[in-house]
Amino acid sequence: MIDNAKLVEQIKAIATRIEAEKDFLTQLDNEIADGDHGINLARGFNAAVDKLPTVEGKDFGTILKTTGMTLVSTVGGSAGPLYGTAFMKAGVALKDKTEIDAADFVKAVEAAIGGIQMRGKAVEGEKTMLDALIPAHKAMAAAVEAGDDLKTALEKAIKAAHEGIEFTKTIKATKGRASYIGDRSIGHQDPGATSITYVMEAIHSTL
Repeated sequence: MIDNAKLVEQIKAIATRIEAEKDFLTQLDNEIADGDHGINLARGFNAAVDKLPTVEGKDFGTILKTTGMTLVSTVGGSAGPLYGTAFMKAGVALKDKTEIDAADFVKAVEAAIGGIQMRGKAVEGEKTMLDALIPAHKAMAAAVEAGDDLKTALEKAIKAAHEGIEFTKTIKATKGRASYIGDRSIGHQDPGATSITYVMEAIHSTL
């Protein structure tokens, strides 16, 4: 079980991890796009942490919606709307809950993927964050269905996400700024796939 206090701890852990990795994420983004992914995302999650005192003790829906709205309003480029929508859609899936189990977590990730696909008009295989998140969701859902606890299921999800990151090196970008350089994007790992994997690892570190 994860309760609402643990969720607050997890958002703080995500902000800390993204802050620590912001230079590397920006370097990855510099190779194929605008070069601002890490800096923007760190700013957004730090702003989300600043908002947490206003929602502590509230339900998952409220906490995640507030986090998502903060990301949309503070993160530049495509990452703000994509990450923000992911958190808001996860919040809708967990509305009114003050604690969740592994099955709820899987549902929330599924809702987040749906939000990203709706907002970004992207599918798996286009060198985006979905190339890490969709395999992670599949691995997690299978693990939970097989009876694994959330921590174990998340470990399997993270392994699948890392495999997804490696896959992004082998394909060319067909979405976002990276698509402008076409074949020259091959050989580079996707910054969004990398940052979403860090998010999962940060959540795992709190369990």
